Amino acid sequence: MAIEGKPAQILEVLKKMKSENPDIEALSVVSLDGLPISSLLPEGAEEDRIAALSATILSLGERSAEELKKGTLEQAYVKGTDGYVIVQSVKNIAALMVVTNNKAKLGMVMLSVKKGLQEISQII
Repeated sequence: MAIEGKPAQILEVLKKMKSENPDIEALSVVSLDGLPISSLLPEGAEEDRIAALSATILSLGERSAEELKKGTLEQAYVKGTDGYVIVQSVKNIAALMVVTNNKAKLGMVMLSVKKGLQEISQII
């Protein structure tokens, strides 16, 4: 996948997603093998570790859906006491990871994810 010059374009989409939804705390687009492409993470967050975890969540979700005969994975999410981690594939080339606070309105977050995925898909 040739992505020269594209991380900056992707970062602009991530910034737009975050500005349009105050419940979104962090975002990252990573390769399927767990390498960071573009991220908007809190200060002190380890971008490489977050990228690897995002790819792992997506991979485990895909394998679980397949093994349990639930079709193709659309999205994987983890709910914690302090919020959600949502991971979704981008054209089977990358993964979008979105982190929210615990007061997030999931319908609005999912709308942000859908719009962001469409824009990122056009870039990648």
